[in-house]
Amino acid sequence: MPPSHNPQPATDLYLRPAIFEALAEAARRGYPREVCGLLVGSRSRSDGTIEIARAEPATNLEQERAADRYRLDPRDFLAIDKAARHDGFDVVGVWHTHPDHPAGPSDTDLEAAWPDYLYLIISVAGGETIRMRAWELVDGRFVERPIVTGRRLDHPAAGRNEPTSTHP
Repeated sequence: MPPSHNPQPATDLYLRPAIFEALAEAARRGYPREVCGLLVGSRSRSDGTIEIARAEPATNLEQERAADRYRLDPRDFLAIDKAARHDGFDVVGVWHTHPDHPAGPSDTDLEAAWPDYLYLIISVAGGETIRMRAWELVDGRFVERPIVTGRRLDHPAAGRNEPTSTHP
């Protein structure tokens, strides 16, 4: 479900190194299929900065075109959203891989994107993670957001499940 608020677009994405590495590993393990999941964290109302507390895996329901499409299981979305809210966070975005393609949004990504959500795309080539880039839909087009690795979160649930389990 898209957020009901209309926050300021993100200026930076803060991603702890352990989450960054777990996502890279999930991308490698899932290759050559697209793998996906949700980003749990918080967005600053003052400057739009997004801080990721957890990157949760979700099932890719796409079977026929799993090498270049994903369809996130809505049951996973609901379960992750419920757990995030319990911990005082929100689902702030989606992560998925692009096997043997750049880490930029595709036309399919644009058609399925929700405003106010972050989209972290991981390029994987030959089973090796090549690049991670973050995107946000602003006024109908994707705008790239800088990824800053480091820890700013002080929330007690921020480190839960770290390193993140990202089994596709």
